[in-house]
Amino acid sequence: MNGIEKITRLIESDAQAEIDQILSAAKEEAAGIAARYRQQAENEAAGLAAKNEKAASQREERLVSVAQMEARKVTLAAKQDMVEQAYIRALEKLRALPEDRYVALLAALLTQASSTGREEVVFSQKDREQAGKAAVEKVNAAGKALVLSEETRPMKGGFILKDQNVEVNCSFDTLVRLQKAETAGAVVKKLFPEG
Repeated sequence: MNGIEKITRLIESDAQAEIDQILSAAKEEAAGIAARYRQQAENEAAGLAAKNEKAASQREERLVSVAQMEARKVTLAAKQDMVEQAYIRALEKLRALPEDRYVALLAALLTQASSTGREEVVFSQKDREQAGKAAVEKVNAAGKALVLSEETRPMKGGFILKDQNVEVNCSFDTLVRLQKAETAGAVVKKLFPEG
């Protein structure tokens, strides 16, 4: 889906500054956690007698290990949140396209999703009269015979194609969710090339 890939590329640049800021804050928090555990271990080690030196060293290693694990968890949570935010922003950008680009996107998706060329197209109430009608007319002008449904559904962008008892859900939420399953790994590599 070229539209989703383009949107993903667009949000990468917008999201990078925000990602860097949140990742930096997460790393600082992780460093603070590590420093607290390290300080606690050093204080305990200083008070122990020579006979307890080995036990203190082992405890310090465990505390540092726990701090490092905690730091990794904080960093991972921040990265997961940034990836989720990337897909949320992709949806927001799709929904905020100027009307001419939105109609063109809907028409392209209709052309791709239509198998018979005679399906009924269901839009949201907001999209039906303007963008939906224009997209169906544009596709029909190219040789299809799609029907603009009187029915509307609660969705935030996109459409549903109906052909008798078969429905194809092309709502933006569904399309982005499906793309997320296929592209999440690539998005993570793009957003966080160092790890």
